[in-house]
Amino acid sequence: MPNQSWVNIYIDGGNFYHLAVKKLGFEELNFDFNGFANFLANGRMIPAMGKRFYIGTVREKVGDVRSREAMARQTKLFTKLKSNGWELKTSKLRSRTEKIAIDERVANFKHILGAGIKEIQITRTREKGIDVKLATDLIVGAVDNKYDVAIIVSSDTDLVPSMDWVRKRLNKKIEYVGFSILSVDPLKNAKPSQGMITHSDVQRILVEPDIRKFAQPTLF
Repeated sequence: MPNQSWVNIYIDGGNFYHLAVKKLGFEELNFDFNGFANFLANGRMIPAMGKRFYIGTVREKVGDVRSREAMARQTKLFTKLKSNGWELKTSKLRSRTEKIAIDERVANFKHILGAGIKEIQITRTREKGIDVKLATDLIVGAVDNKYDVAIIVSSDTDLVPSMDWVRKRLNKKIEYVGFSILSVDPLKNAKPSQGMITHSDVQRILVEPDIRKFAQPTLF
């Protein structure tokens, strides 16, 4: 007998990018998000507006070719997702310049200091308010009885309070989807969040083959 429960799928796009897309080296545009959603639903029903994607929007910087190309790729991704029934929730990306002192935390720090370099500046780009939007939708969806199970593709523990609220107040189930990726390059490793595991009802930890099958090869 088919499982008649309703699921909503919440994908934190930035989190998914850093924990899967970037680690495994495929393009978001070539990823089958609909197939991935059906895989996560596993026979359960996804209502209208039940697939949600949260992401910070890229803006073109004057004279910056890379930002223009990134914006064009993201626009194509948004068009693809919308045409396949995804609800998009966006926020602005904020850039912040930080100074890092060259000390024993930095590889080859003695050589770098010997060259007269005592600090470097890096620019970090962060999403603003994405976790708040996801948490709000999680609560509103539960209050409006839009789902029985919320499938969360994110390892952001800022979501834990809202997860606990819908579980304890409205008896909704939370299904956490995390990633476990092992590589010879430590920078390409990914591991699930223990906090999200602790505060969810069901935990699905995906490994590389689980994700790769939805990454369509680039033709050129």
